[in-house]
Amino acid sequence: MEYAELHCHSYYSFHDGASSLEELMIRSKDLGYNSMALTDHDNLCGAMRYSLLARSMGVKAIIGSEITLRDGYHMTFLVENKEGYRNLSRLITSAHDAGERGKPELPSDIIPGRTAGLIAFSGCRRGELASLIDNACLTDAKNLVRKYLEWFGPSNYYVELQYNLVYGDTRRNRILVELAKETGAGVVFTGNVHYHVRERHQLQDCLVAIKHNKSLEESHCERRPNSEFYMRSIKDIEDICKNYPEAMSNTVKIAERCNFDLAHDQSYTFPVYNAPEGYTPETYLEKMCQEAAIRRYGAVTIQVQKRLDEEFKLIRKFNLAGFLLLYNDVINLGRDAMIDLGLSDPSLTIEENPPGRGRGSSVSLLIGYLIGLSHIDPLKYNLSLERFLPDDAMGNVPDIDLDFPRSIREELILRTHKKWGWEHAALAGTICTYMIKGAVRDLGKALSLPPEEVDQLSKHVGWGSAKDLESEMEKSPKFQDKIGSPVWRDLIRLAFELDGFPKYLGQHPGGMIISSTPLTDIVPVQRGAIKGRYVCQWDKDSIDDAGFVKIDFLALGALSQMQQAVELIRRRTGERIDMSRIDFEDKNVYDTMGKGDTIGIFQVESVAQIQTITRLQPRSWRSQARGGSQWRRAGLPGETVKTKTCYLRSSVRTESPGTYLRSRAVSRPGQSISDRCRRVQSKQG
Repeated sequence: MEYAELHCHSYYSFHDGASSLEELMIRSKDLGYNSMALTDHDNLCGAMRYSLLARSMGVKAIIGSEITLRDGYHMTFLVENKEGYRNLSRLITSAHDAGERGKPELPSDIIPGRTAGLIAFSGCRRGELASLIDNACLTDAKNLVRKYLEWFGPSNYYVELQYNLVYGDTRRNRILVELAKETGAGVVFTGNVHYHVRERHQLQDCLVAIKHNKSLEESHCERRPNSEFYMRSIKDIEDICKNYPEAMSNTVKIAERCNFDLAHDQSYTFPVYNAPEGYTPETYLEKMCQEAAIRRYGAVTIQVQKRLDEEFKLIRKFNLAGFLLLYNDVINLGRDAMIDLGLSDPSLTIEENPPGRGRGSSVSLLIGYLIGLSHIDPLKYNLSLERFLPDDAMGNVPDIDLDFPRSIREELILRTHKKWGWEHAALAGTICTYMIKGAVRDLGKALSLPPEEVDQLSKHVGWGSAKDLESEMEKSPKFQDKIGSPVWRDLIRLAFELDGFPKYLGQHPGGMIISSTPLTDIVPVQRGAIKGRYVCQWDKDSIDDAGFVKIDFLALGALSQMQQAVELIRRRTGERIDMSRIDFEDKNVYDTMGKGDTIGIFQVESVAQIQTITRLQPRSWRSQARGGSQWRRAGLPGETVKTKTCYLRSSVRTESPGTYLRSRAVSRPGQSISDRCRRVQSKQG
C-alpha cells in the first residue's frame, strides 16, 4: 500500500517540531512517501520554502496547518486549491487576531465562511472530538462531527486517527471509527510527526521545556509521553491500520486532491495606484515631475526634459509609474509626520525638505529627485541609470532604500498601517534562529545544569554556530574536563542538533509589504511585539520568492542629528539650510576627513575606514559618485597611487568570499591599487 503523511510538524512549529524541512523531506523520500503535508502550529512561516524545496526534490508538497481553536483545541486543515490556501491564510490571521499575542485562538463561528477549498481533520489528542470521547461525551461528539460535516461537506471532513502507543489510543481509535460510520464521515490516519527519526525525541523534549521556561524534570505534563512521534515506515503504518485500511488508503486519495503549488499559484499582484480623476499613474507622475522641475531648476530645460524622456521610456517599459507613486505616498506620510511632530515647516515643498534620503543606485533617478525619493541631483553629477533601471531586462522591481530619521520612523510605520489597513500593509517577518549562546542558555536550563556555570559558558563562547560548542569548551580550562561528563555531553550533542533552528517569529525593523489585494489572502498576518505593528509570517527570503514589493523604512541616527542641527541653525539665524544644496566640494570637509577626524560621520567612522581615508586623501566627492568611471590621483606624501574611485567605496571583493577590500585597498611601494585589484579578481576567476 501507499501512504502520504498528512500531519507533520517541522521546526517552524516553534519549540515543538524537532526536525528541519530538509530532514523531513529526505526521510519521507527514503521511506517511499510520494506526498507530505506540512502542518505547523498556527503559521505558514515555512510554507514557501517548503514548496520550493519539495519541487526540487520531486516530492508533492501539501500546505496545511494545525490551528488552535477556542479552549485550546487543535484542528488540522489542508489546502486543496488556491481558494483553500486563501481561506487557510485568513483563518490563521483570525486566530492570531482573536487571541492574545502569542496565544492564537480561532473562534469556531469564523470557520463556516472559510471552508471552500479546505480539507479538515478532527485533530489530534488535543482536538475537541478526541477530548469528548476521552470524557465519554458520545452524544456531543456525534453532534460535533455532524456540525463539521455540514460546514465542510462529507467529502472534505475526516475523523483523524492516530496511534503513537500512548495510553488510550486503541480505545479512542475504535470509538472514532464507529462514530465515523454512524455519521457518514471518512477516516484518515496521520502520524502526528514531530521529528524525522526517533533519536530526535530528546531534542523535542528540551524544546517543549524551553517553551514553558522549565527544566525537563519540571515539564513532564507538557512533554510528549514517549518517543513514538517520528516518521514511520509504510510497513509499520500498514500494521497499525490493519483493522481500518481505508484510513491509510484515504491519505493517498486526499493527497491526490491537493494540487496547490504555493511557489507557482500564489496571487500577489503589483500594488495598483489610484491616480486622481483624469490621470493615469504615468501622466500623473509626469505632471508631478514637470511642476517639481520648475521649482527646482527654474524651468524644464532641454537637459531635464531629455533625462525625463529617457526615464519615462524605461518606466513605461517596466510599468513602474504606480510603483514610484507608491513610494511618493510613503514620503508624503513621512513629511506629514515631521510636520505634526514639529520637525518641519509645512510651507516647504517635499523636494526642499524631504523626510527621508535615498541610498544606493536609486539616487541616479531624476524622477526620484523630483518627487522626494532622493536629495542628490543626478544631472549635476552625471549619474548613470544603468544599474537602477537597466534597459535590457529586470528580474524584480527596483530596490529603493530610504533612510528616515529615527524620530519619525515609528510614526511612519503606524501611519502606513492606517492608510492602507494592516490587511494590505504589514511588516516583513524575521525568523530568529539559535546560535551558540542561545543554545547554551536555553538547553543548559532545560538540562538543569548549574546556572552559574551555564552563564559563564555562555559568556565564554563567541557568536557563531552552536555546532562549535565542543571546540569552544576545549579552549577554556574551566570547561575542558566537562566535555565527556554526563549531561554536559548531552548539552554538546543537543546544541549541535539545535543549531540554526527557528526560535521565534520576529519583525523586520522597517521592511513594509504593501498589496492591492488583501495581503492576508497570501500570507497570515499577526500582531507584532511593538504595539500597533502588524507582521506577516514570511521572512525576507520567502517574500522575495513571492515577488512582493517591500519598502524599507531604514532608521538612521545621523539623519536625526542633521535634522536637529538644521533646526538649531534656523533658530539661531532664522534661515533654514537646504540640505540638498550644500557644497559637496567644500575644501574644509575634505581636510577634516584627510586627518581621520571622522568619528560620528556616517560610513567613514570605523577604524578600517579611517585608516583607508587618511591614506587615500580624497579631495572630490564627484568622482566617487561616477561609480569608478574616472581616474584620479591620491596617495601619501611623495607617493602616487593610481586607483578607481570604486575602490574608495570599499566595493572590491577580496580572496575571502563575503569580505571587501578596505584597508587592504592600498598599494605597496611600486604597486598600484589597480594592479592589486586585478590580482584579486584573477584569483576569483
